[in-house]
Amino acid sequence: MADVFSAVGRRKTSVARVRLLPGAGDITVNEKAMAEFFSRETLKGIVKQPLELTNTAGKFNIVANVAGGGESGQAGAVRHGIARALVSSDSTLRGVLKKAGLLTRDPRMKERKKYGQKGARKRFQFSKR
Repeated sequence: MADVFSAVGRRKTSVARVRLLPGAGDITVNEKAMAEFFSRETLKGIVKQPLELTNTAGKFNIVANVAGGGESGQAGAVRHGIARALVSSDSTLRGVLKKAGLLTRDPRMKERKKYGQKGARKRFQFSKR
């Protein structure tokens, strides 16, 4: 089983464990077809992005297990995991994926709510009198 490549992708609070297996290009997320798991077309496009950039769309079957966060974060985590797994399968793809920014873990997280206030940035209305 030397031709199975695995990687972990992260985005917001989502973590995706991705495995690349030789195959026809089927993408499975949490034991569902990708089209069934991700409702929006943009999210499906995000997941396929590393495969389209490297022209490896029909070469691998992808099995991903993703947990935490919402739909958008999960799609980003799967994309990050696929990009990392592609690099472990063929290191010549690294330049293309790095240039597109797919190997960088997106550090943006939800800012915490501050005590004594309404939210992370929102304040209660100021009253002078």
